[in-house]
Amino acid sequence: QVQLVESGGGLVQPGGSLRLSCAASGSILSIYTMGWYRQAPGKQRELVAQISSGGSTNYADSMKGRFTISRDNAKNTVYLQMNSLSPDDTAVYYCHADVVVVVSRTRRDYWGQGTQVTVSS
Repeated sequence: QVQLVESGGGLVQPGGSLRLSCAASGSILSIYTMGWYRQAPGKQRELVAQISSGGSTNYADSMKGRFTISRDNAKNTVYLQMNSLSPDDTAVYYCHADVVVVVSRTRRDYWGQGTQVTVSS
Protein backbone atom coordinates (compact mmCIF):
# COMPACT_ATOMS: atom_id res chain seq x y z
CA GLN A 1 0.00 0.00 0.00
CA VAL A 2 0.96 3.60 -0.56
CA GLN A 3 0.02 6.57 1.58
CA LEU A 4 0.18 10.26 0.77
CA VAL A 5 0.19 12.61 3.74
CA GLU A 6 -0.29 16.33 3.18
CA SER A 7 0.57 19.13 5.56
CA GLY A 8 0.84 22.91 5.59
CA GLY A 9 -2.71 24.04 4.99
CA GLY A 10 -4.45 26.64 7.11
CA LEU A 11 -5.87 30.12 7.27
CA VAL A 12 -4.00 32.98 5.62
CA GLN A 13 -4.82 36.58 4.79
CA PRO A 14 -5.15 37.77 1.20
CA GLY A 15 -1.73 38.43 -0.26
CA GLY A 16 -0.12 35.93 2.08
CA SER A 17 1.79 32.73 1.44
CA LEU A 18 1.58 29.09 2.39
CA ARG A 19 3.74 26.06 1.66
CA LEU A 20 2.13 22.66 1.29
CA SER A 21 4.02 19.40 1.61
CA CYS A 22 3.06 15.86 0.65
CA ALA A 23 5.09 12.82 1.59
CA ALA A 24 4.53 9.47 -0.07
CA SER A 25 5.35 6.29 1.82
CA GLY A 26 4.77 2.55 1.59
CA SER A 27 5.58 -0.06 -1.01
CA ILE A 28 6.96 2.34 -3.59
CA LEU A 29 9.18 1.19 -6.41
CA SER A 30 9.10 4.44 -8.30
CA ILE A 31 7.02 7.59 -8.68
CA TYR A 32 6.34 9.25 -11.97
CA THR A 33 4.32 12.45 -11.85
CA MET A 34 3.43 14.09 -8.56
CA GLY A 35 1.10 17.00 -8.29
CA TRP A 36 -1.50 19.10 -6.57
CA TYR A 37 -5.18 19.48 -7.33
CA ARG A 38 -7.79 21.54 -5.54
CA GLN A 39 -11.53 21.52 -5.07
CA ALA A 40 -13.54 24.51 -3.93
CA PRO A 41 -17.09 24.14 -2.58
CA GLY A 42 -19.55 23.47 -5.39
CA LYS A 43 -16.81 23.14 -7.99
CA GLN A 44 -15.02 20.29 -9.70
CA ARG A 45 -11.54 19.23 -8.72
CA GLU A 46 -8.97 21.04 -10.86
CA LEU A 47 -5.28 20.75 -11.55
CA VAL A 48 -3.02 23.18 -9.74
CA ALA A 49 0.44 21.96 -10.77
CA GLN A 50 2.35 18.81 -11.70
CA ILE A 51 6.00 17.83 -11.68
CA SER A 52 7.66 14.87 -13.35
CA SER A 53 10.37 12.74 -11.80
CA GLY A 54 12.84 14.66 -13.95
CA GLY A 55 11.62 18.03 -12.71
CA SER A 56 9.47 19.18 -15.63
CA THR A 57 6.55 21.25 -14.40
CA ASN A 58 3.06 22.10 -15.58
CA TYR A 59 0.81 24.75 -14.05
CA ALA A 60 -2.79 25.78 -14.45
CA ASP A 61 -2.88 29.21 -16.05
CA SER A 62 -4.30 30.98 -13.01
CA MET A 63 -1.44 29.68 -10.83
CA LYS A 64 1.46 30.61 -13.09
CA GLY A 65 3.75 33.14 -11.48
CA ARG A 66 2.19 32.73 -8.03
CA PHE A 67 2.65 29.04 -7.24
CA THR A 68 5.81 26.96 -7.44
CA ILE A 69 5.89 23.18 -7.34
CA SER A 70 9.04 21.31 -6.38
CA ARG A 71 10.01 17.81 -5.47
CA ASP A 72 12.55 15.84 -3.44
CA ASN A 73 12.83 12.43 -5.08
CA ALA A 74 14.97 11.04 -2.28
CA LYS A 75 12.18 11.78 0.19
CA ASN A 76 9.27 11.00 -2.15
CA THR A 77 7.94 14.42 -1.25
CA VAL A 78 6.32 17.16 -3.30
CA TYR A 79 5.93 20.77 -2.24
CA LEU A 80 3.71 23.64 -3.34
CA GLN A 81 4.78 27.17 -2.51
CA MET A 82 1.78 29.47 -2.84
CA ASN A 83 2.26 33.24 -2.92
CA SER A 84 -0.06 36.20 -3.46
CA LEU A 85 -3.02 34.16 -2.28
CA SER A 86 -6.53 35.43 -2.84
CA PRO A 87 -9.93 34.28 -1.53
CA ASP A 88 -10.41 32.53 -4.90
CA ASP A 89 -7.64 30.13 -3.86
CA THR A 90 -9.73 28.85 -0.96
CA ALA A 91 -10.19 25.11 -1.46
CA VAL A 92 -9.20 21.68 -0.28
CA TYR A 93 -5.84 20.86 -1.84
CA TYR A 94 -5.13 17.24 -2.74
CA CYS A 95 -1.79 15.61 -3.41
CA HIS A 96 -1.54 13.12 -6.26
CA ALA A 97 1.14 10.62 -7.22
CA ASP A 98 1.52 8.21 -10.13
CA VAL A 99 3.20 5.26 -8.43
CA VAL A 100 4.66 1.90 -9.36
CA VAL A 101 4.34 -0.41 -6.33
CA VAL A 102 7.03 -2.87 -5.31
CA VAL A 103 5.52 -6.35 -5.27
CA SER A 104 3.16 -6.33 -8.25
CA ARG A 105 5.01 -3.62 -10.20
CA THR A 106 1.64 -2.21 -11.16
CA ARG A 107 1.19 1.49 -11.77
CA ARG A 108 -1.72 3.45 -10.38
CA ASP A 109 -2.83 6.82 -9.06
CA TYR A 110 -2.82 7.62 -5.37
CA TRP A 111 -4.42 10.58 -3.60
CA GLY A 112 -3.94 12.23 -0.26
CA GLN A 113 -6.78 13.03 2.12
CA GLY A 114 -6.64 16.73 1.34
CA THR A 115 -5.65 19.81 3.30
CA GLN A 116 -7.82 22.88 3.69
CA VAL A 117 -6.50 26.24 2.54
CA THR A 118 -8.61 29.24 3.49
CA VAL A 119 -7.74 32.75 2.34
CA SER A 120 -9.67 35.33 4.27
CA SER A 121 -9.21 38.56 6.16
